[in-house]
Amino acid sequence: MSQFQHIEATELPTLMTQHRVLLVDVRNEDEVMRGRIPHAIHIPLSMLPVQYQQLEDASHVVFYCHSGVRSALAADFAASKGSAHVYNLTGGVIAWARAGYDFVNQ
Repeated sequence: MSQFQHIEATELPTLMTQHRVLLVDVRNEDEVMRGRIPHAIHIPLSMLPVQYQQLEDASHVVFYCHSGVRSALAADFAASKGSAHVYNLTGGVIAWARAGYDFVNQ
């Protein structure tokens, strides 16, 4: 059974100061165009199996989407491939915005 952790939006900045974190936005292109979390890379969920090699060197990976559902699938996939320190951003960009954090535009 693969395992990943859930992380709250308010906990993510602390994790990012303590570790080298790779943020992965798994939303669709049209969603990403509305704004993304700073320093995130974009790999649509449907492309994750094909582009997974981009994540293999990361020590900590945090996946996010709009609400946390698709990113949980992505985190489960990464954990099943043997990645350690895999997280799903609980509540996705909705929670990030509610916590008062900024977005960057494409």
